[in-house]
Amino acid sequence: MAAPRRLRWGLALLGLLLIAFVSWLVLGLQHRPKRIPLPPVPVSVAKVAVQDVPISIDALGSAQPWQGVLIRAQVNGRLQSVPVREGSDVKAGQLLAEIDCAPYQATLLQTQGALERDRALLEQARIDLTRYTTLLSQDSIAQQQRDTQAALVKQLEGAVHADEGTVAAAQVNVGYCRIASPLTGRVGVRLVDPGNLVSTSDTTGILVVNQISPIAVTFTIPQGDFQRLSDVSNGFRRPMTTEALSQETGAVLGTGELSIADNHVDQSTGSVTMKARFENASGLLWPGQFVNVRLVLQTLPHVTTIPVTAVSQGPRGTFTYVIDADNMAAMRPISVLATQDTVAVIRSGLNPGETVVTDGQMSLRQGIKVMARTPNAGMPGGPNGAPGHRNAPKKPAA
Repeated sequence: MAAPRRLRWGLALLGLLLIAFVSWLVLGLQHRPKRIPLPPVPVSVAKVAVQDVPISIDALGSAQPWQGVLIRAQVNGRLQSVPVREGSDVKAGQLLAEIDCAPYQATLLQTQGALERDRALLEQARIDLTRYTTLLSQDSIAQQQRDTQAALVKQLEGAVHADEGTVAAAQVNVGYCRIASPLTGRVGVRLVDPGNLVSTSDTTGILVVNQISPIAVTFTIPQGDFQRLSDVSNGFRRPMTTEALSQETGAVLGTGELSIADNHVDQSTGSVTMKARFENASGLLWPGQFVNVRLVLQTLPHVTTIPVTAVSQGPRGTFTYVIDADNMAAMRPISVLATQDTVAVIRSGLNPGETVVTDGQMSLRQGIKVMARTPNAGMPGGPNGAPGHRNAPKKPAA
């Protein structure tokens, strides 16, 4: 009888403990505070767009005269005049400077007189040679006398040739006293004033003439981009459109053609020097001016694009946050084909019209609710969305 009684008491105690546990659970759930939902995360967004994207190479360049000439004296003397105004445009052949020519005119007269004298002596020697030849045929003079006269004719002919060379040299010096412009261009600041003595040993020169229409823009590109550029231009046989942009405002200063590449890679920098020709009819480009250079390699037609700021990198690769109709953020893996300026070209992972986050990604996680702000201006989907924003140049991705 004792054993069944203990069993009943044990079961009763177990039942009481079970009832107490269930009551504790029920009371605990009733008094647990309700979870407060997190507020939406504010983010900037943009629409996935479809547009044509030009892929280009950007570089830093400088404008240089297509041709530049330092005008120097080729004879010694006093600089008489510089009849051109500083900073004015000149034509090829226009007089730039005059050097006192009197000493060289006098030398020219002396050499011309010596030439005339030796020509007269040569003429007399030829007459005598003809006479001696006739007398020799009549056996009236010795052969030696006729040969001596023939040698004298040869000697005087040499003297005449020497005189002619001296006269030509004197005429050249006289011509050097008048310096004409070798090209059409613009005159710079005068380096020597009239009245000063100039010399062939002077290295500063008298003035500089630069051809600025057309004008050249030189720049360097990495050797990696050089191969791409060579392939697109068929070995630089096909000129490529080149733009020169203001470094201050990003405005286009001129459009030219690239057709000249240096014949070697600079091993110290791993770059190649390029030269583009600009007609510069408006005169916005000036020698020595630094500019940004843009070469359009190709245009990708009707490609899917998003702002570069919407692209993120993670341990599993490239991704972006996509906002659905319920304003919930979802991480989406994407593949980027290329980037140009503020635009990323998407190979796969997004569809046109979807909304992506462009700012505020650091506060996001999968499935969190967001509050979208106005899209950034200048981005696809924004008010001014367009590729190639000039104030934020970036190197295109391969």
